[in-house]
Amino acid sequence: MRRTALAVAVAFVLGGFSQRAFAEKQPKMEEALVHLRYALAALKSASHDKGGHRAKAVELTEKALDEVNKGIAADNKH
Repeated sequence: MRRTALAVAVAFVLGGFSQRAFAEKQPKMEEALVHLRYALAALKSASHDKGGHRAKAVELTEKALDEVNKGIAADNKH
């Protein structure tokens, strides 16, 4: 009985550690970074005659990349 209780307790503690490790990887945020980087590259390679909208889109995409990185950093601090 004690062995079973000990095994359950150990499994519970190890499960908690693995959940935390998984949470720190942040797969959705990393996926967002990949898509934003791809979008930024596409915007930068587009022709410049867009009435200023391409340049604004580049600026906002760069800001989005910065915000996602800040979000990842903030979450990793907890």
